[in-house]
Amino acid sequence: MTHSVTRLGRRASGAPARLRLTGAPRRPRRVAMLSVHTSPLHLPGTGDAGGMNVYIVELAKRLADIGVEVEIFTRATSGMLPPTVELAPGVLVRHVDAGPYGGLTKEELPAQLCAFTHGVMQAWADHRPGHYDLVHSHYWLSGQVGWLAAQRWGVPLVHAMHTMAKVKNAALAECDSPEPAARVIGETQVVRAAHRLVANTAEEADELVRHYAADPAKIAVVHPGVNLDVFCPADGRAAARARLGLPQDALIPLFAGRIQPLKGPEVLLRAVGELLQRRPDLRSRVVVPVVGGLSGAGLAKPEKLHKLAALLGISDVVRFQPPVRQEELADWFRAASLLVMPSYSESFGLVAIEAQAAGTPVLAAAVGGLPVAVRHGTTGFLVHGHEPAAYARVLSDFADDPSLTDRFGAAAARHAQSFGWGTAAGATAAVYREALHDHRHRIRPRVG
Repeated sequence: MTHSVTRLGRRASGAPARLRLTGAPRRPRRVAMLSVHTSPLHLPGTGDAGGMNVYIVELAKRLADIGVEVEIFTRATSGMLPPTVELAPGVLVRHVDAGPYGGLTKEELPAQLCAFTHGVMQAWADHRPGHYDLVHSHYWLSGQVGWLAAQRWGVPLVHAMHTMAKVKNAALAECDSPEPAARVIGETQVVRAAHRLVANTAEEADELVRHYAADPAKIAVVHPGVNLDVFCPADGRAAARARLGLPQDALIPLFAGRIQPLKGPEVLLRAVGELLQRRPDLRSRVVVPVVGGLSGAGLAKPEKLHKLAALLGISDVVRFQPPVRQEELADWFRAASLLVMPSYSESFGLVAIEAQAAGTPVLAAAVGGLPVAVRHGTTGFLVHGHEPAAYARVLSDFADDPSLTDRFGAAAARHAQSFGWGTAAGATAAVYREALHDHRHRIRPRVG
């Protein structure tokens, strides 16, 4: 498709001149993708690795499949890591030395951005000019580096926020810490500098405009995807439960994700406690797996959830499981009666789509992108607020009618089919083309 853009300029004499900017937008050959604070090689559910890791890995692979090479720059967290790792054909991970390998929290990383930027520039210096056609940064820390790299290389910057400080601070969980002012300032700078902003949902696009005064013309909404080869109903719920050693007739509300206040795991535990207090007859057939590792503010009180389970008298039904790789996580989804996501903030909620793709309904808080990921009353249920009693009522319904899992799960699996990563990569490539087109003609307009 050929695009043409018309702009009005002004001749030296003061008379208006027409600048005709024409040309077909091209797809970039190679993209520098930046992920400062978390490596795409890290296991999701550990530390700061989560949905963003999955997003970057899957997007990069699918972009490579359609001819866009991707080089992912991330901070080295071990001296034993090789400088580069081929993640997949056409996808290269570059480890950048920036600060001590271990012991740095995400909050301490801004002090290392200068070192990280230096490492990125060193890698670029080894190539001929024009090696990278575009920079795609993820999260505000990467955006700060991407802003400088894009200016230095003379290429456009595409940025994905993933989460926003102002949005998170407006919906803090109990005992959670607010995002610092430095992050708000940094995000504002990146929003202003980016040539394109990728938002997960229309609501996130609105939040960018409302909280950060983003130019609506620069925002593109691209829903994240799901690996439909891994997350699928496969051989069914009974087989998955047998593999995981779970009882066939159990009510299994599953929590999967990073264990931190933002994700609301304590809401699920309190809901289960309330359910069993009202209906003690269910205790013998309730199993509550909590699959994930400590992260963020959760690191400050590592035993908090265990103590809460003991206080509620439900330690016997809660099973804490360490993070697992995607293939095993898909089995946990298949085995569950429903996934429970009582998050306080979610830019999208990839876990919700993954569970649905595996044929499992979702009970989630109606926040962020979850109303897009979950169709209320069809593929699961959305709850306004975080009152445990509201979640307990839905759990009670599933306990009374186990067929709800299969009925809602079948609809969930169909719903998830529209969220393939191939679709997301194609839409992202279109954003790249538009960014390149606008950037090229802004720099070299042709007067006609």
